[in-house]
Amino acid sequence: MPSFLKTTLFLLTLCFVAALPVPAQSPLSGVLPSSSTATSTSNTQTDPLGRTTPSGSILGFLQAALSANYSIAAQYLQMSPARRQSEGEQIASQLNAVLNSPAFTGRVGTFTQPEGIPQEGVPLGRQKLGTMSSGDVEADLDLVRVSDPSAGKIWLISSDTLTKVPELYDQVQARRVERKLPSVLVKHEVAGLPLWQWLALLVALPASAAIGWLVLVLLEIPMRWWARRRGQVEIANWRSVSAPAWLLAGTLAHQMFVRYLGVALLPRHYYFQLTSIALIIGMTWIAWRAVRWSLRRVRNRALARGHAGTGSLMLLGERILKAIIFGVGILAVLGSLGFNMSTALAGLGIGGLAIGFGAQKTIENLFGGVSVLGDEVFRVGDVCRFGDRTGVVEDIGLRSTRIRTEERTLLAIPNGTVATINLENLSRRDKILFKTTLGLRPESKPDHVRFVLAEIRRLLYSHPKVETKTVRVRLTDIAGTALNVEVLSYILTRDFNEFTAVREDLLLRIMDVMEDSGGGLALPSQTLYLSRDSGVEKEKAENAVKKIAELRDGKQLPFPDYHEEDISSFKGSIEYPQPESAVRKQPGDSGKAR
Repeated sequence: MPSFLKTTLFLLTLCFVAALPVPAQSPLSGVLPSSSTATSTSNTQTDPLGRTTPSGSILGFLQAALSANYSIAAQYLQMSPARRQSEGEQIASQLNAVLNSPAFTGRVGTFTQPEGIPQEGVPLGRQKLGTMSSGDVEADLDLVRVSDPSAGKIWLISSDTLTKVPELYDQVQARRVERKLPSVLVKHEVAGLPLWQWLALLVALPASAAIGWLVLVLLEIPMRWWARRRGQVEIANWRSVSAPAWLLAGTLAHQMFVRYLGVALLPRHYYFQLTSIALIIGMTWIAWRAVRWSLRRVRNRALARGHAGTGSLMLLGERILKAIIFGVGILAVLGSLGFNMSTALAGLGIGGLAIGFGAQKTIENLFGGVSVLGDEVFRVGDVCRFGDRTGVVEDIGLRSTRIRTEERTLLAIPNGTVATINLENLSRRDKILFKTTLGLRPESKPDHVRFVLAEIRRLLYSHPKVETKTVRVRLTDIAGTALNVEVLSYILTRDFNEFTAVREDLLLRIMDVMEDSGGGLALPSQTLYLSRDSGVEKEKAENAVKKIAELRDGKQLPFPDYHEEDISSFKGSIEYPQPESAVRKQPGDSGKAR
């Protein structure tokens, strides 16, 4: 934390130095007293003194008074020309002293509308900027909008306020702390501030940082008690926001000190304007960290419960919320600097509409990503088929979904496309289809075909990895150059590698059945054989036909299918893997595959 203390002190010093005003140029030169008075009006005339807005008028007055140009400062007061000529400079000097004292409370930089901001209990054409109070004398700092022949509609400090200025000035002078300080600290000024105020500001920097640190220590006590009940995660989350919280607490403490120090109003205005940026940064920083650890906690809980889609949606939501927090922080900083945010927001609305038309695909991809994550069609790590491409989902982003293909290339598919194309999630299969077609020789006898059908069915019913309810072995076609037999069943596994091993085992066993039947598979008619065809093995073929005849005589012919009791007796009777398999455990093994 010592390094952060140094950073905090540096930032506060930089903010205050930057807040010090530059001596005002003569308004007669056409340069406006402050940037906030640059707001355009609907009038054709332009006031060279920048009195077209309430903030422009009061800041212009303070700039002129800071330069000790009280003849120009009197132009911001509502009084007759004769009175302005005789008393204008004196009233302006007294009002400046009152505004620069702790007697004034209010904000002067937020009234940037030419027509003013509506206030409850304040009539139109009048604006209340704050209150001046000292002793038993109190008055509102009011501005009124009047018509000037040469400048059009302008704002002036009201005559009602000016009537109370002499009494307020006497009260302020009686309570001035400068009377009790050495004259060298009062008379000498640097950048418009007396030396004693500079010394007070320097002393306030470490004091404010210490107060901020003390506040965090006191707040950490209940957090530690809470952490004992909920785990160390809570205290770790608290410490992740301790740095911005320290900046926030230290800046607030320093502002409170400056508020009662009696700094001149114009430097005080710029000081609060810029230190409010530090507050906005601290609050934005805290919100950023809070969103990050809270949504990550929700995401981890979702992943622990198997809701990977919800976890991915939380990741996407975290990115969107961070972008919103950053945007709101930027707008808050601009508003603190005195920009008219109603105009800025209107411009953003029009700009957003234009960007929306120009970025339809981007918006489509964004909402497509939200739709995909919300529906949980697939998750990171799933094997999916997107159209004609298959691969593993590596990431679901704001714009696209990235797929690692079978060729080990990285394929990026826009989320808008993902939401509309046909998508197959291969990882969600509860079982895998085994399907093949056998072509028997066309000269095979019907009973020979029956033998092959019965043995293949028995084979599938007996295999422990085959779902017996879905077994289908049927003669589908006798036309052409082969007798086509369709073999279909589901393999009880989700692992594709295991499926390929079971499929290989079934195909090899089917080949054994074909060999035991004495027949063979039909050869493609396009192939020309020059060797003598051995044809059907008569002995094995006769045995196959004889076995079918025995089943027929015993009324046990398995057509159209085996009896349910026979299917139950077959289930698991085949050893898989085979006894000769290298991965099969043998009796006496130590538990490791051979």
